[in-house]
Amino acid sequence: MFGIYLKLGFDHILDVHAYDHILFVMTLCAVYVLKDWKKVLWLVTAFTLGHSLTLALSVLHIVNVPASWIEKLIPVTIMLTALYNLRSAGKNLQSMYVLYAMAGFFGLIHGLGFSNYLRALLGDQEDLLVPLLGFNLGVEAGQVHIVIAAMALNLIWVRLLRMDNKYWVYLISVVSFIVSFYLLVKQYQ
Repeated sequence: MFGIYLKLGFDHILDVHAYDHILFVMTLCAVYVLKDWKKVLWLVTAFTLGHSLTLALSVLHIVNVPASWIEKLIPVTIMLTALYNLRSAGKNLQSMYVLYAMAGFFGLIHGLGFSNYLRALLGDQEDLLVPLLGFNLGVEAGQVHIVIAAMALNLIWVRLLRMDNKYWVYLISVVSFIVSFYLLVKQYQ
């Protein structure tokens, strides 16, 4: 059973139809280069801790937030992360404590988004610990894959194409902002 939920978490984070999660992790990582890989993994882990908490609380029916609110808040988290990146690109303003707090807080929101999917999978199942652990670890493993892809693309941009990293940050952040704005507007149609 653990392996099933591990795969479900992994597949859920990498699902192209749920690209908002991929977009968020890419945006979160955009300001970093390969030598910062440890900072990036800690940042993504802060996000995971946030979403793990609300995922567990929601699946256990301790927290219940309407899905329509969460679907509106997720694009906002991406837009705010993109704006933070744009504000700080090339200026070395990235305070790790601010970023960890931001990633953890935004993880709380994204976890509520994951919870609707996981609750539907679990149904009336009573043993929740193994599925929750497996799903969360699967999501973390999927996020690590996104981080690796982001770092590889950044490496190509900076080292092979010899482009300034701040333009990479601008590119990822502007695209993320536009896509997220579209997702937000679509919620009101």
